[in-house]
Amino acid sequence: MGQFIQFTLTRAFMALFTLLTVSLIVFTLMEMVPGNCAERYLAFKNTQGQQITVDDIEAEERRLGLDRPFLIRWASWVGNVFFKGEFGDSCILRLNINQLLSDKYWISLGICLAALILAYLIAIPVGIYSASTPSPVTNNLLRFLSYLGLALPNFLLALIIMLISTVLFGDSLTGLFSKEYRDAAWSLAKFQDFLSRAWLPIFVLGWSATAFAMQTVRALMLDEIGKLYVTAAAARGIYGRRLLWRYPARHAMGPVINSLGFDLNRIFNELPVVALILTLTEAGALLIEALARSNDQQLAGAIIFLLTASIVIVNFVTDVLLALMDPRIRKGLIG
Repeated sequence: MGQFIQFTLTRAFMALFTLLTVSLIVFTLMEMVPGNCAERYLAFKNTQGQQITVDDIEAEERRLGLDRPFLIRWASWVGNVFFKGEFGDSCILRLNINQLLSDKYWISLGICLAALILAYLIAIPVGIYSASTPSPVTNNLLRFLSYLGLALPNFLLALIIMLISTVLFGDSLTGLFSKEYRDAAWSLAKFQDFLSRAWLPIFVLGWSATAFAMQTVRALMLDEIGKLYVTAAAARGIYGRRLLWRYPARHAMGPVINSLGFDLNRIFNELPVVALILTLTEAGALLIEALARSNDQQLAGAIIFLLTASIVIVNFVTDVLLALMDPRIRKGLIG
């Protein structure tokens, strides 16, 4: 137990150090964008017909604290994020980022996690079956489906489903809420309406993730099945599902579990494009708006940091789970 606690504390320290490093990288990138927040905001106001002077820019820089040294501004920003959970105000929209994101990020994270869970619920049993089935027809069919999942882009799948739904049912299935619930407060009826529409982005995002995970599970199982300890277990009279789940599957699940954070990152990377096609109003669409249209680096930096924090937390949880499953993991880290 002492060794496990030491491992957990070590991983927690590494996760915290990773978040601090990421916060420095994100803040540095925000600072490297041509023109600071005051200049971009006043330039935006200038396009609205207002006359902006150099004195206006300097006054705005002092108000935002942009005249302070870089490290002090970073320490202030990261301190507000870590201890208060505050990301400040949007550079262009001049709205509090926490209020602007509000439930948008949680909706995005929920969709990505649901797509990840769906992918693994399908990929693990199907990948194990594909690696162990003696039927070449079934094996080739499952491999074809996995290759199709990797070859067919998520946005194209979304367009196909939207086209079929529009032609057959007259509904494009876009958006996360119906019109009557779009601006309404959360309630059981709104949550049910959300579930009735959220299945499409979950399915689309889980499409390639399922195919990728299936290929991974199949390759790991094929590598484990041929090893001597599996042959020895079969010689002792263990066979069928008991043999698969007790020996090769158990050892093959380690790398699969360890890749959860990577798969979550890949799913979120695909979310903005899918969000544009399905007209989703969540953090993925907001990130595209901040990066490509409004150049609002404060808002984009907050979303990127939240995404990174989610991935770091998922990796920390998976490391702890792997340490519980396999003592060699924690011994390898702490010696």
